[in-house]
Amino acid sequence: MLQCFARVPPLTGRQVVNSVRHLNYTTEGPQAHAKNSGQTQGKEPLQSIRDAVKETKSDELSLLTRPLGVRERPSIFKKTRTDRIKELMNDDALIEQRRHLVKEASKSYFHDLNMTRRHGGKTWIAPKVLIREDKALYLPNIYGKSLDEGIEKSTTAMCFGRITVLAMLSTKISELQAEAFVRPTHERFSSNRLYQYIQINLQENLLKSFLVNLFRNSLRSSIPKELQSSYLISSQNMEYVRDAMGMTNSRVGYMYLIDENLKIRWGAGADPTAEERQSLENCTGVLLKRLETSRDRKT
Repeated sequence: MLQCFARVPPLTGRQVVNSVRHLNYTTEGPQAHAKNSGQTQGKEPLQSIRDAVKETKSDELSLLTRPLGVRERPSIFKKTRTDRIKELMNDDALIEQRRHLVKEASKSYFHDLNMTRRHGGKTWIAPKVLIREDKALYLPNIYGKSLDEGIEKSTTAMCFGRITVLAMLSTKISELQAEAFVRPTHERFSSNRLYQYIQINLQENLLKSFLVNLFRNSLRSSIPKELQSSYLISSQNMEYVRDAMGMTNSRVGYMYLIDENLKIRWGAGADPTAEERQSLENCTGVLLKRLETSRDRKT
């Protein structure tokens, strides 16, 4: 048989000792080796754990920390040309618009899409209780055409005097999210005359808006008949109220609970958690009970 490997001569005692010494010493010397070993066994694992804990905490979603909406009470009257000119001459409004434009210009084209990969586009957890009435802000007036007859309506006229669960939709994903959010609440309170569920299909892009209107009949077949009168298709520009409304991602849906005075008392976005669904149902029940009690006293 052919020998494939050459025979290695046995090591002498001195050669073995020298080899062991060579393995025990690093290029930095024996003291540095001992020091590095101590750090690896002691400090480095602990630091890694601390870093992991910090990263986990920073990645956790927090509860909503501010009221949603605008400070100015909405009106059913559209702004005239004179009103628009006055706004253009308002220095504070111009500064705010510039800040918004700079912020938007710094975002990438795929910003919203990339954000959906993190927590599904969710940026906060809905509060478990109502936002205080004295701290709550207003829902801006949103125009749209109803799905059933195509009549132009406004949220200010529709929401005043009633308790409203309002869904802002823009994609198929947002429709599914809104349905998951509102189902238990709507099933419980749909028979209450003071309750209503409004859906706003917001398409600020002209092409998307045209396509939605083009396929209105197809959309009508997917929406229950009793909800078509409160389903609005809108192309209104919401650019300058998105941040105020917390609508920071155009890919996901947003839910709002509006009281009889047009104030946003609760808000949520993206995929609902079980706690958020329960919170919406509880808060809606509280507002309805208060409104019923208030009306009973007046009568």
